[in-house]
Order: sequence, then C-alpha cells, then structure tokens
Amino acid sequence: MDLVKSAKEIGNEIEKGAELIVEKASKTFDNIVSHLPFSNLAKKDNSNFYIEVDLPGVNKEDISINIEDGVLSVSAVRSYSNTLSRDDYYICESSYGKLERRFVLPENIDTKRVNASLDDGRLSIELEKTSQAKPKKISIK
Repeated sequence: MDLVKSAKEIGNEIEKGAELIVEKASKTFDNIVSHLPFSNLAKKDNSNFYIEVDLPGVNKEDISINIEDGVLSVSAVRSYSNTLSRDDYYICESSYGKLERRFVLPENIDTKRVNASLDDGRLSIELEKTSQAKPKKISIK
C-alpha cells in the first residue's frame, strides 16, 4: 500500500514539474516572439530582393541596419510614449524595448548597393544582386 502511495506522490511531483517547465517555456517563447518584428521577403523581376520590416512607432534614428558575414541585421528600439509607462496599460500587446530581426543573405548580394527607407512604420530594404549574378538577356543576331 505504501508503495502505491509513494508512486502516486512521485507521479504528482513529476506532473507539477512538467507543468512548471511548460509554463516557463511558454513565457520564454512569448518573450522571444514579441521582440521579432513581422517581416516580408520578396524578389522582383529584376532579381533584386526586397525586405519589409514592420516597425510601427519606431523613429528612424532608433533603427540600425548592418551586414556582417552574410547576415543582414535590423535592430530597433521602440519606447513607450512620453505620457504612458508599462504600468499604465491594462492590456499591452505591442512590443517595447529592443526589437531585432536577422536575415541570411545569398552570396550574390552586392553589399555596397543596399538601400533602405522608412515610410509609415514600414522599413523597406532593397538588396541588389552583384552584376555577375544578374540575369542577362542575350539577343540573337
């Protein structure tokens, strides 16, 4: 009888531990996801790549774009408004603090010819292929 009781107690402790692990993992995942801005990646007919990163409420001065070792990094800081703080919100679904997104680039990107613009909370980045990688149309003589 004591053996059955001990087995049930051990089972309950394992279950409590598993629930705690799931809860902590969920909070960690939510925190990571909340700091990844939404983005879109496209390729146009001219073979250039376009990346759009949603950064509503972020000022141009608070955005940094870097390319290192074939990885494009976009980082930004979104601050609370001057009149409100985190404690003032009942519900706060927006991400505040540091936001960061990384993109592994193909080898044929000309890293000297990258253009970026910010319009209405959307960061647009145009990446051009190297001249050797761009498609060439050959005319028939």
